[in-house]
This record gives sequence, C-alpha cells and structure tokens, in this order.
Amino acid sequence: MVKPVSLEGATLLQVIPDLAAGGAERTVIEVCEAVVSAGGRAIVASAGGRLETELTETGAVLVRNESLPSKNPVTIRRNVGWLKALIQREHVDLIHARSRAPAWSAYWAAKSTRTPFVTTYHGAYNAKSSFKRWYNSVMARGDIVIANSTYIAAHIAQTYPDATARIVTIPRGVDLEAIHPDNISSNRTEMLQQQWFGDACPDRPLILLPGRLTAWKGQQDAISAMAIRRDRGADVLGTLVLAGDDQGRSGYLEALKAQITSLKLDESVSIVGHCSDMGAAYKLCDIVLAPSREPEAFGRVAAEAGAMGRPVIAAAHGGQLEIVDDKLTGRLVAPGQPGEIADMIDDILKLDASQLSALSQAARERIASRFSKASLQAATLNVYARLLERGH
Repeated sequence: MVKPVSLEGATLLQVIPDLAAGGAERTVIEVCEAVVSAGGRAIVASAGGRLETELTETGAVLVRNESLPSKNPVTIRRNVGWLKALIQREHVDLIHARSRAPAWSAYWAAKSTRTPFVTTYHGAYNAKSSFKRWYNSVMARGDIVIANSTYIAAHIAQTYPDATARIVTIPRGVDLEAIHPDNISSNRTEMLQQQWFGDACPDRPLILLPGRLTAWKGQQDAISAMAIRRDRGADVLGTLVLAGDDQGRSGYLEALKAQITSLKLDESVSIVGHCSDMGAAYKLCDIVLAPSREPEAFGRVAAEAGAMGRPVIAAAHGGQLEIVDDKLTGRLVAPGQPGEIADMIDDILKLDASQLSALSQAARERIASRFSKASLQAATLNVYARLLERGH
C-alpha cells in the first residue's frame, strides 16, 4: 500500500459504537491499517464485536467501552469524561467520530482537550424534528467533515450550510485484492456452498442479496421479484440467497419467512444468516441485488459486486447512482419496484458470454479507478495530516 503521508509519532483515535459488521465498521479497520502503515498509532474506542480480530490484526488497539452505543444523555455525558481521560492518557493527537451518540461525547472531549476533531457522515440521517436535526448536527461539526459519497456531501451542504467549506468527499473503498475473482479459491466457494446448502446443489442462477435484514434493504421486493418471474414462466428461476444478520429484528425475519412460504418459494429462496467470506459469496453467485428502498449513503454491495465483475441490479437513488453505470456495468431500477427487479434479472440472463464479459470488465475497471480501498486510505490520511500540520 502506498503511504501518501507519514504519521510517525502521531496517535489517532477512532470512535464507533461497535464492531459488529457494516460499512462504517469496515472503514474503521481499513483506516487503522493505513495509520499503522504510515507510522502512526491507531486506537479504536468501541464496545467491540465480530470484527475485533480483524481490527487488532492491523496493529490497532481496541479500547473497550460497552456504553458507547448508548443514546442515553446521561451516558453520553459520562463518556465525555471517559474519552477525555483516554485522550490524555494515550496522548491522542486527533479524534475521528463515526456515529452520532459517541460523536457527541467525542466532540465535547475534543473541545475540552483542544484535540482536532474529524467526523465521517455515514448516512442521510432522518431529521423529522428540530431536536433530531440538532442531534444529527454533531456529524457536521468536525474540523473536517468527511462525506462518503457525492450524494452525502450534497445532503450535508443542504442540511447544514455552515459546514459546506469543511466537507471533504472520500468515497468508501473496495479491497481490490480481497474482492477479485483470481484471488478466491474454488475451495472457499465450495465451503461456502456447503455451508449454505449442505449437500444439495442449488438451482442456477444464484442471485445474492447481501445486507442486514431490515425492510429498507429491499429483501421483500427481491422475494416478490422471484414470484413474479415464476408466475410469468421464467425459463430458469434460480435461487435467491439473502445473506445477513437480523440484528435482533426477529419480527422482520419471521415476516420474510412467512412471505417466502405464502408465495410457495421455499425451494427457491434461502436465508443464510451472516456471511464471513463475502469474496467467496460474490464469486459463487451469478447476479447481485442491491434494491434498497431508502438511499444508500454509498452502496458497498454494488461496489464490491462490480469489483468481482458480477452484474448488479441496484436501486436508482443515493450513492448507488455514482457506482453503477446503467446498462454498462449493471442495471438500475426504481426503488420498491419488484417488477423492475424481475425484468432486470431476466434481462441479464439473456446476455451472451461476450456481453457478460464486457459488463464484467467495465464494472471492474470503474470500481478500480474510483472506489479502491487504497484511495480511501490515502485521502483519509491526508485529511489527518492537514489537521495535524495546522494544529487543527
């Protein structure tokens, strides 16, 4: 990895509620890797979670605080003191917050200790009341405010105009080595297929929808699209795989199962839970779906699918409009429209080998040139260096 700047002797603290899974959590790990590579110390304050091992393998230090995810005002205020003590004890030179509740604690701790403060605005947070708009505003209070897409940069500027001059757009990045067809062994894909289906051989095509199980990710629309395709006599129906945690949303998981059963799709839709080898998942599948009903801040699934050279069908809003070049690298559909998803699945299945190869090549080139992990790391480290050089 190219080291764009030296952070020799600097200590950088990132604050995030937990390390369970997700784009923000993955980006924390990628930035830690870059900080350590550039000679700095990387510390993460978090309640921890599934990605802890990956974090510590970068050389970063996890400082655990089980209360950081809490939105309780008393707890947030208590965590100010906890973070101030951490900043002073570890001689922290810069603090980077990635979620609203702990960001308030980090903001007040940074002001108290005169520590440079960076935020990354990871989503288009809802602000249906003046209180919620104020609560969200902490993510626009950084000395530099990182937007993870042009879409989010525009949202911040519109919602918090005073932050406009401090916005820096740094798209999330894809690990082009980890998500590359040549680097995924057949053993890994065979193991994953065994994990998902046992000894059964799933019907092709394999259509993958990765993402936590929540209504806005569009799993219900994907299931409905499979029923539409079956009812109109699709030549090959295939298998839809929903890969992701319910994260405690047991009611939604049960609703998905009920929908599958009511549509008589039990043999054609599989809910497989969390997937720890997404590289193998992308290589194993034939088509990737990203049909989010609400705008994605970035759209990591669409980007990773493109890096693997897999056709992606994505909802045409939010950050995904920056990732998918309609018809050239994938297909865009209106949000919440199962019929369009069904149409685009069948459209892709009609492509011949040369057309699929051209789509795959165009997708990989687009992601490599615009959304690489190395680009994210270099740009983030340059933000850190700018603040450290000017003393914030």
